[in-house]
Amino acid sequence: MGKRLWIMVAGPYASGAPDESGRARNLRTLTGAALAVFRKGHVPIVGVHAALPLIEAAGAESFSEIMMPLSVAMSDRCDACLRIGGPSTGADKEVARFLARGLPVYRRLEDLPAPE
Repeated sequence: MGKRLWIMVAGPYASGAPDESGRARNLRTLTGAALAVFRKGHVPIVGVHAALPLIEAAGAESFSEIMMPLSVAMSDRCDACLRIGGPSTGADKEVARFLARGLPVYRRLEDLPAPE
């Protein structure tokens, strides 16, 4: 296998999810997309996956301190972005960083390139 891209999976987590059940549903969607990215031959990165254990350790009041700063920092290390789901201010911030760096943002899994 050739070079695998590190692809940030960006989509809603807390947006449009006023309760734990909605956030859990959004997390399953992000995780499912990450698995699909992996099966296409790339390395999926989901900022929520890294942030949630830290938030749990620090306490729920640290959500704003940790979630977006960590997710955005992770996006700076990725090669491309897969934007999924509905409205999300956080995901849109991640997308904007990719576009500002001239890196690709994919809207459909089918559009991801094959590993080189």
